[in-house]
Amino acid sequence: MNSKAIELKNVNIKFNLNPVLKDINLTIEENDFMAIIGPNGGGKSTLLKIILGILKPDSGEVLIFGKKPEDARQLMGYLPQKVSFDHDFPIDVFHTVLSGRYRGLFKGHTKDDEIAVIKALKDMNMFDLKDRQISRLSGGQIQRVFIARAIVREPKILLMDEPMASIDPEMQNSFYSLLSRLKNKMTIILVSHDVGTVSTQVDKIACLNSTLYFHGPVEDAAEGLEELYKCPIEMITHGFPHRVLKDH
Repeated sequence: MNSKAIELKNVNIKFNLNPVLKDINLTIEENDFMAIIGPNGGGKSTLLKIILGILKPDSGEVLIFGKKPEDARQLMGYLPQKVSFDHDFPIDVFHTVLSGRYRGLFKGHTKDDEIAVIKALKDMNMFDLKDRQISRLSGGQIQRVFIARAIVREPKILLMDEPMASIDPEMQNSFYSLLSRLKNKMTIILVSHDVGTVSTQVDKIACLNSTLYFHGPVEDAAEGLEELYKCPIEMITHGFPHRVLKDH
């Protein structure tokens, strides 16, 4: 399989004639653990949807392991920023995660599917609630369930849009520990606005605000972040402080 998990070449997209992404060139290697950070409205969620093939760029090329996104969806797991579901629909935690192994109409599920669901729920500390209806969970518990659903198929690429939004700090630590284990098996792209926390966890950062200001190792990202946010940035990267000291 192509060692380049994701390639974007000269990607542009507009909404209502307003440029959202401009001349994006980005390569993400297999087993990279990358955060995409930037201000609200900077195009982060749009970039994920282009990678997934949900949106098509106005120009440019997108390749997923050398394939078009629509031909590579089975290789990708996705956790959107806001997960919507019918609170009145009587489905429990186990079967919600099992739906992530869906293969097509009338194909059913296998014993291996059930084993994968149990493993994903245990990874997210949700196995004890496997029989509980989704409507009876807290916001943080629901987020854990849908993270389990995103990883249950063991995708080659895992895309997550603000996955920490509803998770308490203790669960965030265990979730990052899970991601550090998963990165040996898959490419992980995490969208976040939390520069400080994310910079201690990931290996690479892409700084995005319609234009890509920087992408590469976290330790080299300070100047790109300063340009992105137009102010001094201090990051703690893998235990080492990197400070940009210029007049604000």
